[in-house]
Amino acid sequence: MMPPLGRGGGGDEGEAWRRWAVLVSTVWIQALTGTNFDFSAYSSALKSSLGISQEALNCLATASDLGKAFGWSSGLALLYMPLHGVLMVSAALGLGAYAAQYCCLIFLSPSSAAGSSFAIPYPLVFLVCLIAGCSICWFNTVCFVLCIRSFSASNRPLALSLSISFNGLSAAFYTLFANAFSPTSPSVYLLLNAVLPLAASILALPAILLCHTQDSNLQSVPRYDRRVFLGLYILAFITGIYLVVFGSFTTTGSAAWVILTGAMVLLALPLIIPACSSCSYVDTHSIDSASPPNHDDPHKPLLASNNLQNESNAVTEKTMEQQVQRTSCGTILDKGRLVVLGEEHSAKRLIGCVDFWLYYTAYFCGATVGLVYSNNLGQIAQSLHQQSQLTMLLAVYSSFSFFGRLLSALPDLLHSWKVSFARTGWLAAALVPMPMAFFLMWKQQDGSTLVVGTALIGLSSGFIFAAAVSVTSELFGPNSIGVNHNILITNIPLGSLLYGQIAAMVYDANGQRMTVTDNHTGIIDTMIVCMGIKCYSTTFFVWGCITFLGLASSMVLFIRTKPAYASTAASRSSCKHLTKFPVNRETP
Repeated sequence: MMPPLGRGGGGDEGEAWRRWAVLVSTVWIQALTGTNFDFSAYSSALKSSLGISQEALNCLATASDLGKAFGWSSGLALLYMPLHGVLMVSAALGLGAYAAQYCCLIFLSPSSAAGSSFAIPYPLVFLVCLIAGCSICWFNTVCFVLCIRSFSASNRPLALSLSISFNGLSAAFYTLFANAFSPTSPSVYLLLNAVLPLAASILALPAILLCHTQDSNLQSVPRYDRRVFLGLYILAFITGIYLVVFGSFTTTGSAAWVILTGAMVLLALPLIIPACSSCSYVDTHSIDSASPPNHDDPHKPLLASNNLQNESNAVTEKTMEQQVQRTSCGTILDKGRLVVLGEEHSAKRLIGCVDFWLYYTAYFCGATVGLVYSNNLGQIAQSLHQQSQLTMLLAVYSSFSFFGRLLSALPDLLHSWKVSFARTGWLAAALVPMPMAFFLMWKQQDGSTLVVGTALIGLSSGFIFAAAVSVTSELFGPNSIGVNHNILITNIPLGSLLYGQIAAMVYDANGQRMTVTDNHTGIIDTMIVCMGIKCYSTTFFVWGCITFLGLASSMVLFIRTKPAYASTAASRSSCKHLTKFPVNRETP
């Protein structure tokens, strides 16, 4: 007789194939949709074509971040559209937005005949940049939901961290493509920004169509999954090293094509996982004792399932009683805190949750500051006479941000080795290097300090960017992540505007107005240029204080959520204990 579907045989093999195919698809999408990271590659050309000031150009950069404030619309779209529909809408938004910017460079450049007789209104360009930023959020939401639907709760953070990590390598991938196609043309970046996300979406579409609409069909085999994830993370590390080494300098001709081919091969290598999973599945029916059994499995003994649920409820009730006792004593840290993990929060309930605002503050005063720092890295290097090291500094930030994203999976890998620690605690620990880096650069500004500070900021912000998705899912529910996480990242455009304005005010106050001639276009422009440590010294101090506030907020969040994580760990421990004694439900 054929084995039942989902309990070995063809059902399990098909399920394993789907999960890994979906994960590879999200890796492709994330690797080629981080189009906001290459803005500096074409910003000068865009400024010249539009004939705008530096301040107006900075507003266009902010517009891309402002598009993330509307990222919550992707969560609403998922309520009425299938995943593949949302994916293709994302690709269409990006295609239209970047194609419009490409036309600005081609047809409105000073050397173009149309450039002198035709002009696009600045508000329209601002709107186009905003739509481009919004499309990135839609892509991210699709990837988040795919990972959540395709993997069990114990493995979702690993899948999310791996997928999000590749988003940090988008700039390196686009640099390789630009070097191969047209290394001297800034407009090629906009053309690639329009086309490559669409191509990645089309390639990923078959696997996404196979994804389950709900996660109730998951039949995860944690021990086997962890081995596969370890292999994927090693492959990701190798890919990151490859891109850091070969993406730090400009190549042309056949050498550029060889390097690009190598990068594409590394990006395609994870495809062997879906192909090999079916062959390897016959030896993977053992369940990792560190993970709880799948309660959605209808073949599990009902009595054991009820006992597990009762045990979990007892632990939860005990935790709630302890919370009430502490709250009655007037402990501020315990007031209104989360009691259990994974409880679904609507947008209205989320806004009224104290823990959400602590989380929001930690992100706003942490990772967002690191993002603004990367946007200002060019002028920081110029003011410190390190302009020749800018390519290296960008490579340092990009690489350490990528490795920080990979490190966000460390809590889950350690958990499989019986080491458990609240994820909010890891979030607080990841914020520690950031104020240290800013205060270090405030006290001493030279080439080596700038490199060390950039590395620390990239590592810290990368970890937070990747870990935040799992934290949002655990604290406020996995099914609501499409809306809730996009509400969280509304802090990015706010921070981009606020922190960028702080840096601009300090820079302009210490700078001098100079006349600058563009060597490529011959256009003469006047702008404020600041040189010396005074240009960003005050900014580093202010940013250091802000990130220290983010660290304090994350520590309070950790203290408040630690009992909820302890309750979940105790529940899993009881589940593991009960599974050692299977209950025989057969009648005598």
